[in-house]
Amino acid sequence: MQKTTLYLSKLQSTKTMNRVKLYLILASILMLAGVSCVPLQKYRSTESELQQANQQLNRLKGENEQLKVENAEMKMQIQRYEKRIDGMIKDSLQRIGEWQRLSHAYDSLYAEHSSLQDSYELLLKGSQKESTKLMRQLQDAQEELKKKEASLAALEKSLNEKKLNLDRLTAELNKRDARLKELESILFKKDSVVRALRNVVSEALLGFEGEGLSVNIRNGKVYVSLEENLLFPSGSTVVNPRGKEALKKLAQVLERNPDINITIEGHTDNVPYKSKGEIKDNWDLSVMRATAIIRIILENKGIDPKRLTAAGKGEFSPIASNKTAEGRAKNRRTEIILTPKLDELFKILE
Repeated sequence: MQKTTLYLSKLQSTKTMNRVKLYLILASILMLAGVSCVPLQKYRSTESELQQANQQLNRLKGENEQLKVENAEMKMQIQRYEKRIDGMIKDSLQRIGEWQRLSHAYDSLYAEHSSLQDSYELLLKGSQKESTKLMRQLQDAQEELKKKEASLAALEKSLNEKKLNLDRLTAELNKRDARLKELESILFKKDSVVRALRNVVSEALLGFEGEGLSVNIRNGKVYVSLEENLLFPSGSTVVNPRGKEALKKLAQVLERNPDINITIEGHTDNVPYKSKGEIKDNWDLSVMRATAIIRIILENKGIDPKRLTAAGKGEFSPIASNKTAEGRAKNRRTEIILTPKLDELFKILE
């Protein structure tokens, strides 16, 4: 606003310069009105496409967070399975010990039974009283033996069931572990691709980083942030020559990396836009700046337009306070978001 006031004061002080610049401004407004004038129906269609693009962006963010949550949940579930397997192994060892103890008891009872059987046969020649007593002892031993046999059979059955469950859980754990490793491998590959892309983009735009351009990685994506003074005159949607040079260098990188999706986000500060022609407010300004950048990128015929998405955030995604001139300058920016395709990861999740 201070620049605008100074500019107006200079116009008033020099009549000749005022007339020349006024003619240029009127010509620019007429040209902009000619280019920007679109039917209402097409405007609404563009607005709908913008909403769909924002929804897709939010969906991809949600899916990225969901993948991280699922990765953490799978690790926790593996830990629970490992604890269950440890408990089952401990229980199985205890039951094996019990089975061995019962086996020894069975052998002892069997030997006792054999001894009693021998005694019984000897005592058949003795008194009836002693025979009856020995018969009762033999019956008791037989009943006890049957109980031990039943207990032993039940224990063997339980051990077999535990072994089957242990084998099933081990197989499921191995399967989940393999799937987890595959997911981690793809995520690592994606992070490597993002870092490599950041390096390539930074190298290509090295000469512009001191002019309001920065390249960073956030949320698994490469963000190329360009301040307003590098791309646009104040309040304009026409990219200046220096900005075009930077965008063309970036387009060369994007052409060599066809598996990267590209989202252009326009941002403004919270100063209300003074309506000029078709631009009504900061929403319009941010969207039209995004589409203006897309048109320059698409001058590179090697880039598929399907990879590009234009989005306008208006004043509602600031990165600094709008209470200072420095903060407002940082908020007046355009962000080019480069996202590697996640087709392989989506196939695994399906």
